[in-house]
Amino acid sequence: MTIADDAGAGTGPAVTAVRGPLVRFLDDPFRTGSAEAFRYTPDALLLCADGRITAAGEYAALRHRLPPGVTPDHYPDHVIVPGFVDTHVHGVQTDVMAAFGADLTSWLEERAFPEEERFADDRYARAAAAVFCDQLLRHGTTTALVFGSVHPGSADALFEAAARRDLRIACGKVLMDRNAPDALRDTAQRGYEESRALLDRWHGKGRAQYAVTPRFAPSSTPEQLEAAAALWREHPGTLLHTHVSETPDEVAWARSLFPERAGYLDVYDHYGLLGPGAVLAHGVHLSPAERDRCAATGTALAHCPGSNLALGSGLFPLRETAGGPRPVTTGLGTDVGAGPTFSMLSTLYAAYQVAAVCGAPVDIVQAYYLATRGGAAALGLADTVGSLVPGQEADFAVLDPRATPLLARRAARAEDIEELLFVLAALGDDRTVRATYAAGRLVHDRDAAPAGGNGAA
Repeated sequence: MTIADDAGAGTGPAVTAVRGPLVRFLDDPFRTGSAEAFRYTPDALLLCADGRITAAGEYAALRHRLPPGVTPDHYPDHVIVPGFVDTHVHGVQTDVMAAFGADLTSWLEERAFPEEERFADDRYARAAAAVFCDQLLRHGTTTALVFGSVHPGSADALFEAAARRDLRIACGKVLMDRNAPDALRDTAQRGYEESRALLDRWHGKGRAQYAVTPRFAPSSTPEQLEAAAALWREHPGTLLHTHVSETPDEVAWARSLFPERAGYLDVYDHYGLLGPGAVLAHGVHLSPAERDRCAATGTALAHCPGSNLALGSGLFPLRETAGGPRPVTTGLGTDVGAGPTFSMLSTLYAAYQVAAVCGAPVDIVQAYYLATRGGAAALGLADTVGSLVPGQEADFAVLDPRATPLLARRAARAEDIEELLFVLAALGDDRTVRATYAAGRLVHDRDAAPAGGNGAA
């Protein structure tokens, strides 16, 4: 059950204390080593007030700080982790998940674009946004960087639904003024004005953040890329969210449309669309020099292994990118709907699998880091969410190693916390998420009685 308060966020009972085994990521394991970055407390206490962590550590050392009469929500034999951070997901493609696509182009033309045209209807957008946000929480995701459609109402609906659930999202309407169906095109000027209006309405309100969102270089004219860069520059603290180098055909297409540029990434570089706060999805086929340019500019990448495998896009060189001599800040994205799941557990396991196929495996601490603190760093939020240290927002998920008979049987054989985390990723799904807390509030309770219907707007 997902608990959404129709009267608005913050009106539900505030969580004061939660007890149980706690996993945290205090640094980047690609740069410091997993042992230095990882912390496990078998019996921990989280204290929360006003939506933030006020204390986190051994229960025995902190129990004296419990207010009189307060009994912690206790999750023995579970694992409490930071709320997952999805750095690339389409809020307007839930209903085309698990749809066949022979490649990226056919997926867009046959699945994504027809579905996105439906978001011209604000009622449809609101219903879809409610289902989307409920699914995020059901899977333990508390922060997400989200694509809307070209319609401003799609972004309004997502921001509204997220606010009711205390979700932290960054979102934007898509900018797309060429190489798309007529019904999904805007213009450079209209796209700027509609984005500016959304930004003024939502950015910095509660937990909302605006993301300037050109779909990708091939679907925007030079004039629109210039307008996107101008809007981003004019509003510090906003994000820039787009795609890059997902497939070889897309790379060749971008080169043909911008022959004066040195490559696909250079298109964004030329128009001022790289830098801290820029999050580029995929990057599967970036050259080593292009990855170095991302590192030099502070541009982040969102690795989306699920959709890359589903569409045959290629294998992202994760260890080389996140852990090389010039590391690029990297998070994980489900990329719903080409991605087949909202589960960051499944996504981090897919990232592990892709890295292994590339011959440069990552360990489970590194994989969970990418799904939590690493994703937060990609969004410029490393001091805000992702680590469960005092002062951060109180977003976390409670994972149940006994969620299914098979999971319980296998988890019982785990010899340490790292092995248990691996088992949860390999065998887990939404049933594994016992509870999700956002800003210190219980917003999803798997075991609660259903409130009556899914996706209440």
